[in-house]
Amino acid sequence: MTGCKKSDSFTIPPEVASFTNLTFERYEVTGPTVTYKVPIGLSTIAAQDRTVTVDISSPTGAVEGQHYTVDSKTVTIPAGKAVDSLTVQGNYADYISGRKDTLIFTIVEGGVSPSDYNNKFTLYMRGPCFASEINTELLALMGDYHNTTETYAISYGPYTTSISSVVQTSPTTADITVLNLYDDDPDWNPIKFTIDWSDLNNMTVVLAGQQVAGGDAGGTFGSAYNGQAHIVRAPAGQVGKLEFCAQKLTLKMEVGVQNVGYAAGIYTVNMAR
Repeated sequence: MTGCKKSDSFTIPPEVASFTNLTFERYEVTGPTVTYKVPIGLSTIAAQDRTVTVDISSPTGAVEGQHYTVDSKTVTIPAGKAVDSLTVQGNYADYISGRKDTLIFTIVEGGVSPSDYNNKFTLYMRGPCFASEINTELLALMGDYHNTTETYAISYGPYTTSISSVVQTSPTTADITVLNLYDDDPDWNPIKFTIDWSDLNNMTVVLAGQQVAGGDAGGTFGSAYNGQAHIVRAPAGQVGKLEFCAQKLTLKMEVGVQNVGYAAGIYTVNMAR
């Protein structure tokens, strides 16, 4: 037998606008006609056109019409669709000469209301990047990496990690401190890695010795280890990777339980802005 209520009340969520799943991107102005499209999405599809209004600000002082242009600050998303974009074009003469800017796009009232999730998008604008710039712009690695993913027993993410410090230790090496690794255990300690760019075509990232990561190993390895701390070390024969211009890092670790030992498998973290 089957049954149902004569009537049910369902709450239909309001239509809202967001920058899809993007929070940060880099736009390299590598030619006079190279543009960047900022995607804007709606939570529903409708039978009529809808508009989304965007405000643009620049903490670095970029001036619209001088340093960059935008095709519109009001995006019309056609009926039957849920995603469209606005187009930004940097002034090639400025950025090829070394100018760097940040634009912050914010969805505002004046059309579809902004979503509580992802209603701000940051665009970093610059000319072409060369790996050798790490020698003078090493601190550019600091900050949040909102699109971090990981694989261990399962794949997980995206979530946010950050590099809280960068300390140069030689002409081609530096120590970095990474926060919020192993996102599902918020009690992990900051973890230190060494980056090496002696080969600009093959920059490496290696865990700095054995470290006590903290957290609760019981959540990873079973209740027999409740209350015991995680430990991490660099896997033998494997190194991580740094892509300086792309602002991406690949970290590789073995994970274990303090005073017990290490588990099989490699814990790999891919950090991206």
